[in-house]
Amino acid sequence: MTPEKSRKPLNLRQRSTLAGEAAAAAAEVETALATPADPTAAAFFDVDNTLMQGASIFHLARGMHRRKFFTTREIASAAWKQAYFRIVGVEDPDHVAQTRVSALSFISGHTVKELEDLGEEIFDEAMAHRIWPGTRALAQMHLDEGQRVWLVTAAPIEIARIIARRLGLTGALGTVAEHVDGVYTGRLVGDMLHGPAKGEAVRALAEREGLDLAACSAYSDSYNDLTMLSLVGDPCAVNPDARLRAYAKRQGWRIRDYRTGRKAARVGLVAAAVAGAATGAVAAGAAVRRRR
Repeated sequence: MTPEKSRKPLNLRQRSTLAGEAAAAAAEVETALATPADPTAAAFFDVDNTLMQGASIFHLARGMHRRKFFTTREIASAAWKQAYFRIVGVEDPDHVAQTRVSALSFISGHTVKELEDLGEEIFDEAMAHRIWPGTRALAQMHLDEGQRVWLVTAAPIEIARIIARRLGLTGALGTVAEHVDGVYTGRLVGDMLHGPAKGEAVRALAEREGLDLAACSAYSDSYNDLTMLSLVGDPCAVNPDARLRAYAKRQGWRIRDYRTGRKAARVGLVAAAVAGAATGAVAAGAAVRRRR
């Protein structure tokens, strides 16, 4: 992806549109369905907490940390955001903004090939066993009906493609990072594929692929994905946060929750998650001191 010609600051709407169009342009169509039986219908799945437990970008960051890409303090901060995201089930706007900056620092200066190779390893060690079986079954149902299935995620497009390919899905839409001669510059094309940008990406892909959005389905856990969910004729809230659950009930949308004992154990899990993150950070710090 070449640098943008103009460096004039873009507003949120412009960044979302650019991110969506870039994601659709970069979407790689896999061979899960060479000749779709239903070429006008498709399903769009969010990844974080919808298809996969927790945040995929955190799993990527942790894997990169293990390979000495950044410091223990940085991964401890990411661990807290991950614990908050998993237990509370709501994406904090400040956390999203901070993640945007962090995501750039993770890959800036590294090559596309490097990230792709790392992504393959990290999927096997940290992501594969976190796929929700219920959501995976929903995706397979659409494939079995002859429909195409795309992931739509804020994770880097390179990682999104790996997840889609490993699960036998059609392809993926993800955040597009700018790179020159195969090396990441530390800038995004537009913005993260988050919130309204997902809707722009789905619209652009539907136009390109000749999809009838009224015949399509979309799945997400987050109220922030309301734009994407509202575009299709068959929206479904999966492991929804409180706002999305309430909205889905009012609209008569399908709701699927594959979390077990979540509400009853929330208080205990919060304490355990925070303690676990703190313990991990302390242990990592001790290990660093021992090496020194």
